[in-house]
Amino acid sequence: MKNIFKKLCVLTATLVLVGSMVGCSGKGDKAADKNDKKEIVVGFDNTFVPMGFLDEKGETVGFDIDLAKETFERMEKDVKFQPIDWSMKETEVNSGNVDVLWNGYSITDERKKKISYTDAYLQNKQIIVTMSDSDVKTKADLKDKEVGTQQGSTAYDAIEKDKAFMETLKGGTPVLYDTYDKALRDLEIGRTNAVVGDEVLVRYYVSQKGEDKYKVLDEDFGLEDYVVATAKDNKELSDKINEKIKEMKDDGTFEKIYKNWFK
Repeated sequence: MKNIFKKLCVLTATLVLVGSMVGCSGKGDKAADKNDKKEIVVGFDNTFVPMGFLDEKGETVGFDIDLAKETFERMEKDVKFQPIDWSMKETEVNSGNVDVLWNGYSITDERKKKISYTDAYLQNKQIIVTMSDSDVKTKADLKDKEVGTQQGSTAYDAIEKDKAFMETLKGGTPVLYDTYDKALRDLEIGRTNAVVGDEVLVRYYVSQKGEDKYKVLDEDFGLEDYVVATAKDNKELSDKINEKIKEMKDDGTFEKIYKNWFK
């Protein structure tokens, strides 16, 4: 009986050891598979001009699009651009539905807890835009008025952080849209009094529509940095992307792409 018991103990220990080795091997293979695959899927908001959007021909274009194409070409990867619900972006990348978030993605302390990310490659700030005939000149003038912004954006975060300002808005909160395009269209037809949004988007949008139609307030919500984001457990990919962006900045490619979109 003692011998049988000893044999059972040895067999059990062996099975546990083999199981743990298989489990570890599975995790390692899974992590490796993420970056060994040939195609990288980039999640983006296809209305976010000029970073990533659909042009009049329905083609995906933009500054971030060109930057991503060049980056993954240097990494010898194919790239696919997948429109996503931007308010669910961290869930999309961490679940593996997309590999990368690359579309004017502003880094914040809260977002740092959810994803891995590159160094900042571009600066931005959240600005306030109204129509040119508006009597709004300052943040204070927006008291009891409706202000639009994109849901899940850092513009919304900035408004929410400035509680004194938010409490003055009509209803005590901004009007939320799933895209900035919709927010700006509602501003144009008078459904809202102002829009808070990324400067790169707002400046580009008004330059295309006619700068004389709009007014950008002197006050803003401060500077922020754009980064490229990957899944929290895939820092290896964000590090590789970071390396290629640095290469492009060193050899002049980044500046060439920048000038093409920000004349």
